[in-house]
Amino acid sequence: MTTTTIEVGGVDPYDVLVGRDILDQIAGLVGPGANKVLIVHPPTLGARATALRESLLGDYEVLLAEIPDAEAGKRIEVAAFCWQIMGQSDFTRSDVVIGFGGGAVTDLAGFVAATWLRGVRLVQVPTTLLGMVDAAVGGKTGINTAEGKNLVGSFYQPAGVVADLATLQGLSQMEILAGFGEVVKCGFIAEPEILDIIERDVPTATNWESDEFRRLVELSIGIKARVVSQDFKEAGLREILNYGHTLGHAVEYAERFQWRHGAAVAVGMMYAAELARLAGRLPDSIVDRHRSILESLQLPTTYPLGRWQTLLSAMQRDKKSRGSLLRFIVLDDIARPTVLAGPDQSLLFAAYQEIGV
Repeated sequence: MTTTTIEVGGVDPYDVLVGRDILDQIAGLVGPGANKVLIVHPPTLGARATALRESLLGDYEVLLAEIPDAEAGKRIEVAAFCWQIMGQSDFTRSDVVIGFGGGAVTDLAGFVAATWLRGVRLVQVPTTLLGMVDAAVGGKTGINTAEGKNLVGSFYQPAGVVADLATLQGLSQMEILAGFGEVVKCGFIAEPEILDIIERDVPTATNWESDEFRRLVELSIGIKARVVSQDFKEAGLREILNYGHTLGHAVEYAERFQWRHGAAVAVGMMYAAELARLAGRLPDSIVDRHRSILESLQLPTTYPLGRWQTLLSAMQRDKKSRGSLLRFIVLDDIARPTVLAGPDQSLLFAAYQEIGV
């Protein structure tokens, strides 16, 4: 088991544990003084959530909140359902919420924990690759609205994160590959070793039982930990973690959240690379490397040309914008991310034509 510590000034540090068959570490993160635990989970993890509940019974009163799978769970009505369970069970500030599932579950569980009594203890247990390398780490929580993704949320630190690679067993290869959208992002913005591992042997790199896969997870978490430790509330540096997300979130919105997040981010990264190339920042070779790596992972790199106006409207509502000024994270080189603020509309559309089909 490896441990990465995230330490933010003025906030208690917390550990992200990575290993196989380490769910027994959860009990130690619940903390002293707790009487009740709420486990938030999707329907697909009902049996595992019940087993986790049974492992904690005796020390705590453990409640289960089954929520809709994927982005359907990130709605205010679902948060209200969790609040109702907590209210009817007399949940106090000493009690604990556990987010047990993929990135959507940990986003919702984090939001519920952050808002109940203005904040109760939170333990995140991501069970997808996306959740492990991105959603459950870093303290961002949120829900979606009809107007866009993650427009309502908060920054809220968990007490700890348990990333048990054994929970990935049984996931489809498509689900695991979708999580690689965020892994590749970490490679391009900060850690070239990630790109080298993937290019060397894709089947091995994407096998959850391999040492290479574990190394990719550890590298990705380490990058996020370093960035978040320096900029918890996204005042500057943390923006680099949004590489591919401005267009990516717009794609998710346009697809009514039916696309996997990692797939949408892959399209967004391809767009950001083309935008940087047309702005004179990035050479053709690195743009081509984006396309080659993403396609080797069976991730999309194109999107229908006719959807541009829908995407543009969604991007203008994106929380990363400043007033009417669109902001994109782009690369000057691998591991050299920067902000491109307020690019001309003609440049934006020209870049979109490069990925349009």
